[in-house]
Amino acid sequence: MELKAAIEITRPINCIIGIFTVIIGLLNTRIGIGLGDLVLNLILGSITYFLIAASGMIINDIYDIEIDRVNRPNRPIPRGAITIKEAKLLFIITLGIGVIISIINSILLNLGILNIIIALFFGFIGWLYATWGKKSGFPGNIIVSISFSIGLIYGAVLHGSIIPLYIYYFFLSSFFLLLAREIVKGCEDLEGDKKEGVKTLAILLGIKKTLYISIIFDILAILFFILPLFTNIKNYYGFLISMSFGLIIVIMATFLSIMSKLKKQEFKKISLLLKIGAFLGLIAFMLASI
Repeated sequence: MELKAAIEITRPINCIIGIFTVIIGLLNTRIGIGLGDLVLNLILGSITYFLIAASGMIINDIYDIEIDRVNRPNRPIPRGAITIKEAKLLFIITLGIGVIISIINSILLNLGILNIIIALFFGFIGWLYATWGKKSGFPGNIIVSISFSIGLIYGAVLHGSIIPLYIYYFFLSSFFLLLAREIVKGCEDLEGDKKEGVKTLAILLGIKKTLYISIIFDILAILFFILPLFTNIKNYYGFLISMSFGLIIVIMATFLSIMSKLKKQEFKKISLLLKIGAFLGLIAFMLASI
C-alpha cells in the first residue's frame, strides 16, 4: 500500500473541515474546564472525529469501486495504488482506533459513555451510507447531513455536562442547510443519478416539487441560525455580526430557488451559495465561543 494513496483515500481535507465542528462544540461549552483538560479534549476529540470520518471515506470508496473505475479512475483503488483487501484493513484500523481513542478520552476525563456512543453511531452511519444510503436518495441525504453536523454534538458532550440549547440550534441549522444542498445536488445530477439507479427526490417527485422541499429546509436552516440569538450564547455580538453574512448568502440561495426556471446551471449556483453559507455558518459558530 502506498502511503500517499492511504492518506488520499481518507480525503483528509474533508475530515479536517469536519474537525472544526468538534472544536466549535467544545469551545462553546468550555466553562468550568481547566486548560489542560480543554487541550486534551480538543486533541483526542479531533483525532477521534478525523479517524472515524476517514473510515467513512474509505468504506465509501470500497463500495464505489465499479463506479469509480468509469467516473474517477484516478482514485487510489481504481488506479491500483490500494487493493480492496488493503482498503478494508485500513477501514477497520481507522474506525477501530477512532473508537478506542474516544474510550480513552472518556476514561481520562471521566466523561461517561455518551461520547463513545456518538463515536460508534458516527462510524455506523458512515458504513450505512456506503452500503445502502448512497442509492437510497433522501435517506442518504439525511445521513450525509448528520455525518458532518454530528461533530457539533460530539464536541459538546466532551465537556461532560448538559449541552446548551444553542448547540442544538447550531446542529439543526447545519443539518437543514446541508440537507437542502444535498437535495439541490440531486436536481443538478438528475441524469447521472438515473443511470446509477439512485432514488433521489428529483427522480421520484420531479425537479419542481423537489426544489420546493429544499426551500422548506432552507427556511428551517435560517430559523435555527437565528434562534441562538435568543439564548445565553457566549459571544452575542460576535455571533450576530458574523452570522449576518452567512444568513444573507442562504437567503440569496433561497430566493434563487424560488425564482428558479429549473435549469441545471441555476442548481449549481444554488448549491455553491449553500456551501458558502454553511462555511460562513461555521465561522459564526466558532466566533460565538470567543
